[in-house]
Amino acid sequence: MIIQPTSVAALTWLGAAAGASSEGWRIGNVLSARPLGVNEQGLLVLQIGALTVEAEAPGTKLPPQFQVRVLSVGAQPQLEILGADAYPDSTVHQALRERLPQQNGYAPLLATVGALSQWSMAKQLPPYVRSALALLEHSMSTPRELATTDGLRQAVNRSGLFLEAQLAQAPANDATTAHDDMKGALLRLVAILKGQSMLGESSGSEVDPPLLYRGVVPQARVPLPLELASTTDATELLPRLYTDVQAALARLEVAQLQANPNHWIVEIPVQTEDGADVLQLSLKHEPDAEQGWSMGFSLDLPSLGPIVGELHLRGLRLAVRLWAQHRDTVDLLEAQFEDIRQRLNATGLFLDQLSCQFGLPQAGSGMSAVFLKATV
Repeated sequence: MIIQPTSVAALTWLGAAAGASSEGWRIGNVLSARPLGVNEQGLLVLQIGALTVEAEAPGTKLPPQFQVRVLSVGAQPQLEILGADAYPDSTVHQALRERLPQQNGYAPLLATVGALSQWSMAKQLPPYVRSALALLEHSMSTPRELATTDGLRQAVNRSGLFLEAQLAQAPANDATTAHDDMKGALLRLVAILKGQSMLGESSGSEVDPPLLYRGVVPQARVPLPLELASTTDATELLPRLYTDVQAALARLEVAQLQANPNHWIVEIPVQTEDGADVLQLSLKHEPDAEQGWSMGFSLDLPSLGPIVGELHLRGLRLAVRLWAQHRDTVDLLEAQFEDIRQRLNATGLFLDQLSCQFGLPQAGSGMSAVFLKATV
């Protein structure tokens, strides 16, 4: 359901969507909602909290009163319907409700790990914490690995999304399955830090959950707060590390809970010489096409800015669309088009489209029936 504000509520909604003016519109908060009727355009008018909004009819009857939970804020807030008989509860939905308020992007964790990886800081840590951090860094991919087909395949396999399936298939005496898996590394780090007395704070910047209907969203690096960036005491970073690793683990589990045999959202931390970035992939098999696949990706590099890509493969025919937020990046990508065409021709694929647009695309419009999608 796509929700847009009426003129009466627009200013309040804009502030709430930015997460700046209304404490109620925060991830995890529950708001009351009730339908008010249908307007002349055939849109359903709802009152959600203090706001009056318009929405496309959901195709099923809503009760006189129900609740919604805020799943994300920003330009397109996401709301989950609670307590409506039309949307019965399930174990998966319950697990999603528990993890969505806890989750956050990988970038805060990568910033904290990067600070602790400096030798002057790392030598202050207990050996078992250093070992767990080393395992986490080992689970990350490098640009060189992702540049090859096998490297990308391995990065997807060890992203944590498939850990339980791999453990179920592994021999009983094989203890190496989770050794270089991202979720395995996160679980080990959480277990080590859990027993220590600490209280961490979130990064202050909330990243939208990796839900299937959202589409890929670039995630920029997050700098450490000034007081932590300038500290020389590694123990001051441990409470934040504990919070960040819990949030990253919850994010990964959200992606696992939403995954299905035809569609996955995969996030791959990429370690470079000057820091770490997050590559997000959306892999989707089109059931109506025997050899139809779609892949979306997003990446926000310090040197290039946010980039989003979309590839559609139908048999041997391929269409590629790119978006970049910076004009210089568009020019750089277009300068590579001839080389891309030659490489694709050498594989036997037919290139139907290759384009790069200035600006970023809007989030995807495919939605789960359990959620409300809000736009401003």
